[in-house]
Amino acid sequence: MSAETRDWRRSRRAFLRAAVGAGAGAILAACGQAAPTAPAATTAPAATTAPAAEATAPAQLPSPPAPGPLTAADAGGIEKLIERARAEGNLSTIALPDDWANYGEMKQKFLEKYPFIKHEDLNPDASSAQEIEAIKANAGSKGPQAPDVIDVGFTWGDTAKKEGLLQPYKVEKWDEIPETLKDPEGFWYADYYGVMAFEVNTQVVQNIPQDWSDLLKPEYKGQVALAGDPTGSGQAINAVWAAALGNGGSLDNPMPGLEFFKKLNEAGNLLPVVAKPATIAKGETPIALRWDYNALANRDQNAGNIDIAVVVPKSGSLAGVYVQAISAYAPRPHAARLWMEFLYSDEGQLIWLKGYATPARFEAMRKAGLIPQDLLDKLPKTDAPVAFPTGGQINAAFDMIKSNWPTVVGATVQ
Repeated sequence: MSAETRDWRRSRRAFLRAAVGAGAGAILAACGQAAPTAPAATTAPAATTAPAAEATAPAQLPSPPAPGPLTAADAGGIEKLIERARAEGNLSTIALPDDWANYGEMKQKFLEKYPFIKHEDLNPDASSAQEIEAIKANAGSKGPQAPDVIDVGFTWGDTAKKEGLLQPYKVEKWDEIPETLKDPEGFWYADYYGVMAFEVNTQVVQNIPQDWSDLLKPEYKGQVALAGDPTGSGQAINAVWAAALGNGGSLDNPMPGLEFFKKLNEAGNLLPVVAKPATIAKGETPIALRWDYNALANRDQNAGNIDIAVVVPKSGSLAGVYVQAISAYAPRPHAARLWMEFLYSDEGQLIWLKGYATPARFEAMRKAGLIPQDLLDKLPKTDAPVAFPTGGQINAAFDMIKSNWPTVVGATVQ
């Protein structure tokens, strides 16, 4: 075992002990504070679990059907769950692009295992906000356009729960998901997490930026892009917040991030275009602010054709977690549960890890010796300080960034 791997494992174990012990108050590192040397995408933020709330639908939406079984055992066991999913015969997912967290392989393997499922791949490039709106817009519909499951930024889990848009389910491996990363009632649960990074097409950009301040240089005019609209995209909002950490802000003060993007926009360096793998490859958005797992996967996929550098800004960055949930209006609730069981199985968790997205069950699987060493050795490492926000900080920062972006920055990203 290499020294790097030992250091990485120690830092990860230290995080998980702190997260479980400190609960909502656990923050491992913030800008200007010491942070553990760890892989860029292997440490989860300690999330706040909100108090239980009644799942009542807003008045303008129809009442959702009664929740399905809470566990596979409640459904009569996995085989019975498979039988019920077979009867439904379909599954609609949303906002799962193939190149995000290795979802291409995830969907492929699931459909190979359960070939009786017809899969509807709704709006792969949708934002978290659009996923929530898709549930509302199709509430009561039994058609394929109604999403059965969602994968959204952390803050959207409690939001959707409070609006009555989710139904609870606990996968068989529920106990291996850290307590700080799941709703105790099972309405949502963390799936994977990573760190905000610069993804740079070096065939267009000769001098690779190493920190946030570099992005303001005149040589990067018209070259810096976000991976979504900061008024709705979790990835884009986190990029703005991460910029705050390198510009005098903090987990409790994201405003310097907005001021930074105002300067970036005024300098003409900010492109009002959503960065995607295709635009990065073509050089249309040569410096993209994306989660490291997306950037690293894109680098690997383009090896030999395009030279892509992935940089965690040296003054600091931000870790972010996404969560899974089942729609309260899911037309195919058993297929949705079967999908969840696959995601949180050993096979599903390793598929995410292959895409550099650290899965929720990582620590339990590592302890059990279920992660191949060659996969561990491939994971990225960084010495840059990485901040791990609490759920309360996420909610406050997201509200501030979404509401102030139009007036402070004024750029429409689309």
